[in-house]
Amino acid sequence: MTPVGKPLGIAVLLAALAGLALSRPPDDAPYIVVLGIAQDGGSPQAGAKEHRGWDEPALRHRVASLGLVDPSTGGRWLFDATPDFREQLHHLDRIAPAAGTPGLAGIFLTHAHIGHYTGLMFLGHESVGALGVKVYGMPRMREYLSGNGPWGQLVRYGNIALEGLRDGEPVRLNDRLSVTPLGVPHRQEYSEVVGYRIEGPGRSVLFIPDIDSWEKLDETGTRIEDLIAAVDVAYLDGTFYADGEIPGRDLSGFPHPLIARSMERFAPLPPAEKDKIRFIHLNHTNPALRRDSDARRSIAGRGYRVAEEGETVGLRGEPSRPH
Repeated sequence: MTPVGKPLGIAVLLAALAGLALSRPPDDAPYIVVLGIAQDGGSPQAGAKEHRGWDEPALRHRVASLGLVDPSTGGRWLFDATPDFREQLHHLDRIAPAAGTPGLAGIFLTHAHIGHYTGLMFLGHESVGALGVKVYGMPRMREYLSGNGPWGQLVRYGNIALEGLRDGEPVRLNDRLSVTPLGVPHRQEYSEVVGYRIEGPGRSVLFIPDIDSWEKLDETGTRIEDLIAAVDVAYLDGTFYADGEIPGRDLSGFPHPLIARSMERFAPLPPAEKDKIRFIHLNHTNPALRRDSDARRSIAGRGYRVAEEGETVGLRGEPSRPH
């Protein structure tokens, strides 16, 4: 046990209590940090008048997002720009300070649903007034941003610079980091939908926060089990835990794989593969958001995890644990 009398121990303890774990891999290893785990509306959501999170900060959760940091170059990237962009950028600034504001080498967008791109508004002249932040998106995603206000203004004013992606083609960030978009089936009202494989010098991470179902992915010729096998950690859509969690709503037809069904599908996997899986993008109704819930205990008991805000995954060596 670390003596709490030491200043560093106190700082880490207070940060953890505030939900801002300051853990990070040692030396100059690049790493992923989880900046949020909730569905697009956050938790609690607007209008959820009786949610305990309004009075208990430990029950509040930011919208699902990952940060990628390379200490050797000072490079920082975001995966999705959420409505919680301000707090998530601040968290990144605390654990990996960078010169300038916002100090981002780029933002990779998964799709055009509100929890995944609307944080771009904070790059505009009403807020940060950023200059040329690279925003990576698929063709329809870029067309949507450039052709619709207020996002098109960010392009015209030079706050963001749109960068193209192609399904399955890696983007080389530097000599030890690359990002590959992976098309997935999900509602495409305004744009394509992708997940990402993030590769470092020794380890890799999969990020798929939204997908209709693993069975629909099968129909594209790709099996989720194969994607999991090719990485070291997999952050997967865990929006809802099981049918019945929203009174009066049949979740069986919702375009998300229920965690309970995902666990059934992944049951044949060996323990080492199950241990890679961390459910993310949890709706505010999802009981697995609560660490003391039966749902969370069931997930852990079957060999899986729920992503934790502030946890880091080293891309060279073993992943660290949230403090």
